Amino acid sequence: MTTQKDFKRLVRGRMQKTGESYTTARVSVLAQNARRKAPAETNGHASLSGAVISNNGSASAQNDAAPKAQPVDFAKLAGMADEKVKAATGCTWDRWVWALDQVDAHQWPHREIAQYVHEKYKVPSWWTQTVTVGYERIKGLREIGQRRTGAWEASKSKTIAAAASTVFKSFKQTKLRTAWLPNKAAIRASVPNKSLRITWDDGTSVEVYLVSKGRAKTQVTIAHRKLSSRPESDRMKRFWAERLADLATRLEAKKS
Repeated sequence: MTTQKDFKRLVRGRMQKTGESYTTARVSVLAQNARRKAPAETNGHASLSGAVISNNGSASAQNDAAPKAQPVDFAKLAGMADEKVKAATGCTWDRWVWALDQVDAHQWPHREIAQYVHEKYKVPSWWTQTVTVGYERIKGLREIGQRRTGAWEASKSKTIAAAASTVFKSFKQTKLRTAWLPNKAAIRASVPNKSLRITWDDGTSVEVYLVSKGRAKTQVTIAHRKLSSRPESDRMKRFWAERLADLATRLEAKKS
């Protein structure tokens, strides 16, 4: 029978072995307990050899006398729903955590985890990053909006009813840009109708990516990097949501 004292001993033992924080080690021990108690799935991703843990890290199978651990919500920690990651990669977050924990991937740098996911499981590049970042968040190596270096960033996307060339000019040409983006910003590099790299007035970095969705529809993605804190990240995310909404209104009004 597992007691609370035994549980804490297991957590501290993992901390000494891996160098993880108490919170991260606790999540890992809970997941291991859930795997031992969960039945195996029969229709999972074949490349993970059918080894899984239960979707909710089920605590219901524990003995009533044992401490009841709360289920670990991997999807919430990762910042993406199980349904989405499974539709794209064939596996839920539970399965990805199990697979990557087998090789102690939490001890690897970001690039090495991403390369392993891509080459071992043939995951497309964009979803390779999604799996890697989600795993790092689950293991406590970064938070949502934070990079492995500790720096923060804000990201925002919006689909605008305008051609990519029109949206690109709205960023590239100073007169057009300052009409909806009043901050002093210097464009240091650009690829016509595809992307721009901008130095913000406080020295932080903004990357803009444009993806054409047809003759008159463009997806705009903003990545504002090198921010100092979570509050700053939250503030800039709200800022970019407002600015992109304003840009969309202006461009769509010109068509009417």
